[in-house]
Amino acid sequence: MGKNKLKKFSENLTFRCLIQPQFEEVFRRDHPLKGRWRSEFFGNDRPIVLELGCGRGEYTVGLAEADPATNYIGVDIKGARMWRGAKTATQNRMANVAFLRTRIEFIDSFFAPGEVDQIWITFPDPQMNKRRVAKRLTAPGFLERYARFLKPEGTIHLKTDSGHLHEYTKAVLAANGMAPTVCCNDIYGPQGIADAALAIKTAYETRFLAEGLPITYLQWSPGGRREFAVPDFPADELLVGENTPVR
Repeated sequence: MGKNKLKKFSENLTFRCLIQPQFEEVFRRDHPLKGRWRSEFFGNDRPIVLELGCGRGEYTVGLAEADPATNYIGVDIKGARMWRGAKTATQNRMANVAFLRTRIEFIDSFFAPGEVDQIWITFPDPQMNKRRVAKRLTAPGFLERYARFLKPEGTIHLKTDSGHLHEYTKAVLAANGMAPTVCCNDIYGPQGIADAALAIKTAYETRFLAEGLPITYLQWSPGGRREFAVPDFPADELLVGENTPVR
């Protein structure tokens, strides 16, 4: 492990905004902050918005800067990446920002029913392998996790360069009788919809735009649904095995 990564891990321990629970604290049990983020961490009763798979935290920080009346929590497992967002939030004294280092599979150990108002999923791994479809962050199994803590009227946002993931997510919604409230195949194109929130650019997005990839967007509300069916998505049958290239 490089010295730079070790330095970041060490500095992460000094950031109040960065929560790093041990495995045994959340495996098949609730974290002490579950249901208490507003009262015990943020000290207010404002809405809570999650960014899942936040990477370096650029989007979490960008959203929080633009909307100081909302609490934002970036979630990822890569501590060395999250260091950047946590350091920026600390240096700028951003009281409405938190970062949570954990696996998304454990996410419902941290949030109580109705505790979260919105979820952003920005440029997640599209899992372009037929055996890993269930690992997609918009797969039915993950949507069921989110439904345990998202408000019934809460919204989910997916911003991605992956046309495959975009279409797959639309198929998931259709299979469960849901229609997106917003659907765009190119947010910066002629019919683009890139408002202030959508126009926040991560390092990944900057690279994808330089490569000429369109950035897609979906927004929907599960509407209190708790169970989700697996879609019939023929495009996944075109995927191959371990050698399938990713983005």
